[in-house]
Amino acid sequence: MSFQTSSGDEFRQSNRLYRAVWRWHFYAGLFVAPFLLMLATTGLIILWVTAISPEYGDWLRVKAAGEALRPSAQVEAALAAHPGSSAGKYISPWGSDYPAIVRIDLPEGNRVLAINPYDGAVLRDTAEGDTWNDFITDIHGTLLISGDNGIGDWLIEIAASLAIIVVITGLYLWFPRDRRGIASALLPQLGLRGRALWRSLHQSVGIWISVILLFFVLSGLSWTGVWGSKIVQAWSTFPAEKWDNVPLSDSAHASMNHGAVKEVPWTLEQTLLPESGSNAGIEGLPPGIPANVDSIVALGRAIGLQGRFQVAYPGDDKGVWTISQDSMSYDSNSPTGDRTVHIDQFTGKILADVKFADYPLGGKAMAVGIALHEGQLGWWNVVLNALYCLAVIFACISGIVMWWKRRPASEFGSPRYARGYRVPTGALIAGAILAVLFPLGGIAILTFAIIDFLLPNRLKQAGAA
Repeated sequence: MSFQTSSGDEFRQSNRLYRAVWRWHFYAGLFVAPFLLMLATTGLIILWVTAISPEYGDWLRVKAAGEALRPSAQVEAALAAHPGSSAGKYISPWGSDYPAIVRIDLPEGNRVLAINPYDGAVLRDTAEGDTWNDFITDIHGTLLISGDNGIGDWLIEIAASLAIIVVITGLYLWFPRDRRGIASALLPQLGLRGRALWRSLHQSVGIWISVILLFFVLSGLSWTGVWGSKIVQAWSTFPAEKWDNVPLSDSAHASMNHGAVKEVPWTLEQTLLPESGSNAGIEGLPPGIPANVDSIVALGRAIGLQGRFQVAYPGDDKGVWTISQDSMSYDSNSPTGDRTVHIDQFTGKILADVKFADYPLGGKAMAVGIALHEGQLGWWNVVLNALYCLAVIFACISGIVMWWKRRPASEFGSPRYARGYRVPTGALIAGAILAVLFPLGGIAILTFAIIDFLLPNRLKQAGAA
């Protein structure tokens, strides 16, 4: 008899907790769903304009015709298309039948040109940042509101933080409590109809994407203005002190980014750039060879860089030549091959040479994570990311459909607590931990909790008068 009473108590407690978790899953999901729909949709578009149809002409094909022009001649061809411009960056072709990419700087705005490396013909001429990729990436990261570390960035960070609650509570709600095993619960019950079918589809798709969603959320959060730049990135930044006796400028690597699209490896963004004009550094260019785009490209080949890599010109008389090759810039599909080299513009000496092996642990994780996040590891990565984005869109839409079908007429239809419910200590501790780990998410959790506490029982408890 006592065993049955205990089981009954356990069932009632379990049902009380289930209803409370359901309520928090609903409210967190209600806030998160529009953001996840936006992120998944813009993510699909970004996949298209980067991996499938790059807008600067990176994947245009050319016919190999003898020996290619020197890089300086290719740059001159780009400069000739816009008199009065100056060179900003040269990107070597992926292979013999691809164009070189040249960024030129103008007072009215930079331009990016695809150049035939054999005859210098301009194959495409695009204003830097005036692409669908830049526009959609800006929506993806800031909602076009206030730029980096602004209101849009904060809203996305809050949504990403609350998405963790959606995943955790969703896993609890999904876990089978009847005689069906976990294996059967992984597959939707297609024989159902109406809201029951939508619920089964939502649960099954949700569980399949849950782990990947956590990965995407955490890797995306690492770009945000508070949790990302102030906490995670600050502790994972490459220490410039590792460059022996090299003078440092006042500018960080992030100053080399242009527009919404990131060009600099995440772990280097907050690291100060070295400065030209001293005797520091190790041998780079042979003695007597001046530093120019031809000699810098030759140096890149000499130190082992193959295929496509980038050469950034010095920004001023203190600036440095920078050679870089990384998956984030689509130079390669191997983040473990990342490399950034800075050269003194006067002496030709190498001031810094940073490889993937030199990154802190967080920097290594982010280099791989960003490559996976943006589909840069090959076509398999592009296809899986596209399927994942479609699954997220379906999970969001199915959740909204479930709510609409369940919602009583003339009521909001939020799940209600069991009567007389009290929050378990474990749930409070879990919420507090999440709030500390993700500050903006914590503010949202506290705000929702206060509002929920102040609501009259008749609006939040089942059966309350």
